[in-house]
Amino acid sequence: MKEKKWHIIGLMSGTSLDGLDIVYTQICLGKNGYKFKIIYCETIPYTKNWEDNLRNAFSASENEINKLHINYGIYLGEAVNVFIAKNNISVVDFMASHGHTIFHKPNEGYTLQIGDGQTISAITGLKVICDFRTQDIVFGGQGAPLVPIGDQLLFSAYKYCLNLGGFANISFQENDQRIAFDVCPVNIVMNHYAKLVGFPFDENGNLAKKGRIHANLLNELNAIPFYTAATPKSLGFEFIKETIFPIINKYQLKVEDVLRTFVAHIVFQIINCLDNNSTSSLLITGGGAFNSFLIEELKQASKNTIVIPNNKIINYKEALIFAFLGLLRSENKINCLSSVTGAKKDHSSGKIFINQV
Repeated sequence: MKEKKWHIIGLMSGTSLDGLDIVYTQICLGKNGYKFKIIYCETIPYTKNWEDNLRNAFSASENEINKLHINYGIYLGEAVNVFIAKNNISVVDFMASHGHTIFHKPNEGYTLQIGDGQTISAITGLKVICDFRTQDIVFGGQGAPLVPIGDQLLFSAYKYCLNLGGFANISFQENDQRIAFDVCPVNIVMNHYAKLVGFPFDENGNLAKKGRIHANLLNELNAIPFYTAATPKSLGFEFIKETIFPIINKYQLKVEDVLRTFVAHIVFQIINCLDNNSTSSLLITGGGAFNSFLIEELKQASKNTIVIPNNKIINYKEALIFAFLGLLRSENKINCLSSVTGAKKDHSSGKIFINQV
């Protein structure tokens, strides 16, 4: 089999609003499957204006969201142009963009990731693949998580792939099927409370380390029905706003105690997803991998072998996998698994936009 090779730009913006992740990757397909190499990568922090616009879009009017959809597409296109020029990139087969999630209510039949693909394509002159979630919801699925096909084909050396981003999500192989689901909120909640005392996030878990676990709060969080619901299941910001924040805020605790209790909550929910009698490998990526206190608590609670990869994989695995999802879509190959999302069938998802000029 002759090796095939693609050069792709992948974009990811997570719910924790850390910034826009951009990856330029080479993905090859040979006789031993897919291989990847991250060539260039960068995170562009959001300005306060963009952070506010994206956070507040949840409660914006339809007209305001439509306008933001276009303006965010302009932002993404211009960011990619700067990234290409800065790194002297000469070959890009296409780009794949996750967009930024504003709404995600699959049980009510809708999801929205803004960042208009036609606008991005017009600004960059590149083929753009985006809107990966909508088709899955039409097929009766959750539209999430989407990363597991990448876990299966790019990171198969690990039993579990755990991402600690705005939300924790996990992926693993069981009975020849890929199983994956959102576990619980992580950085989207912890960053919120860290900001209340003047920090953008809880670096190394230093604030949480000073706090005490509040047993009643922990018990109430762990009793939320989502955690015992059957898979497939996924989470959106609505869950934070409507469920998590009201539970936490009624206790009126010090921020350190909130964070310490929430770390215990995260660990409890993750441990419930693992076979804790085995020493299987658990790959951890996402910003939460840098929270040394959280990672230490996980290590103490589980016998699994926790693997923290290099910083490129920690920070850019999701952007990389969206580039890969775009590759699968461009080849009309399956990139959305019914075993993960609950859709009526496996399918190839994503809309393709080509510059018309």
